[in-house]
Amino acid sequence: MAQQKITLIGAGLVGSLCAVFLAKRGYQVEIFERRADMRQEKISAGRSINLALANRGIHPLKKAGLMQQVEKMLIPMKGRMIHSLEGEQTLQPYGQTEAEVIYSVSRADLNILCMNAAEKEGNVTIHFNQNCLAVNFESNEILFRDEITGKEYQHNFEHIIGTDGSASAVREAIHQKESANNNLEPLGHSYKELSIPADKDGNFQMDPNALHIWPRGGYMLIALPNMDASFTVTLFMPNEGEISFDAVKNKTQLQQFFQQHFPDTLAIMPDLSDEFFNNPTGKLATVRCSPWHYQDKALLIGDAAHAIVPFHGQGMNCGFEDVFEFDCLIKQYSGDWLKIFAHTEIQRKPNADAIADMAIENYITMRDSVRDEKYLLKNSLAFELEKRFPDYFCPRYSMVMFHRLPYQEALRRGKIQDEILDELAKDIIEISQVDFSFAQTIIESRLSKVLLNPTP
Repeated sequence: MAQQKITLIGAGLVGSLCAVFLAKRGYQVEIFERRADMRQEKISAGRSINLALANRGIHPLKKAGLMQQVEKMLIPMKGRMIHSLEGEQTLQPYGQTEAEVIYSVSRADLNILCMNAAEKEGNVTIHFNQNCLAVNFESNEILFRDEITGKEYQHNFEHIIGTDGSASAVREAIHQKESANNNLEPLGHSYKELSIPADKDGNFQMDPNALHIWPRGGYMLIALPNMDASFTVTLFMPNEGEISFDAVKNKTQLQQFFQQHFPDTLAIMPDLSDEFFNNPTGKLATVRCSPWHYQDKALLIGDAAHAIVPFHGQGMNCGFEDVFEFDCLIKQYSGDWLKIFAHTEIQRKPNADAIADMAIENYITMRDSVRDEKYLLKNSLAFELEKRFPDYFCPRYSMVMFHRLPYQEALRRGKIQDEILDELAKDIIEISQVDFSFAQTIIESRLSKVLLNPTP
């Protein structure tokens, strides 16, 4: 193993964690990153300042021996804090136990921790400002451009892993050779990053232990807490139309828009206009492709294989799960890279497709359904069914965020459970009206027992 060299394209979250696992198995690892070293220069960490870390992401971090360090970076969020148009705030808990929380974490801080951990292994080298332009699978050479000098050069590889995000050069190279599907599906909505600073005493201006949402139907505002007592705020809305990014062209229109739709935020967002017109507008899209690998030479994982929209907080978690399952397959098929790459795709692609679908669905939930009385009734009923029949029933959100059963299985079971909830809640207005004997009958007839956290 020590003689084998693995080349990673991309030193983001997935690439740097993957390097940790590979290094621990004794491989020589080289990472080529297009951006500058964020540890040396103040640069954007990527698409968002902070992310939601959940059980699927925590498990690989624990296996890599990093979770003790990561814990110091985390702010627990126990539910959605819904902000009404009138300024009322209502907490909708994510789960029923103290352990059922998700965590806000700085993308940059976590990325830096993973890069440092990879380099600490001693057999990992990260090259920054190196842009992958093309991959030649016949000669096993990668064409790079040094972004500092402008010089282009060829680099030999044995096995290459594309962890280079949604605009992956490795994916394009694979699909020039062989492609059944290589689609980037735009959502038609975009996002803009804004902020709520700490107050004059350095304290949070809202409850820090919640993910704040201002749901307004076809669009929404969300806010996640940061360690410095600020909040990262993200506005999601359509690209075009009456209410859209295209419709807000100047500071007056922006102030009017927020006064009309998010009035309680104006007093705590002093830099709104500057941030709105200076920060980039990020596009939202889903990447679906096949194959994920080319022979035994190249593999895609993370956003390079399956970028998803951010509404289930699972992009990073799914990518980390890719890394962990890839590592398990390396152990299982030691040295047989064709089997390792092929089985990574076989195991992960159906699950990546499933979370992509659930992420799009959750956008509708966050921006609209959370205000609906029937949705809230069904949500409460789901918790009650979980209490009464824990071997069979687990809310879909909980299956995705707090457990590790495959996404594909969470989607399948979730559909059946939603039908059960529809049936039980159809003619009632409160949970006390539910016939739980009938509920038990249909649950046990339609659902098998649930295995929430498969080994290893």
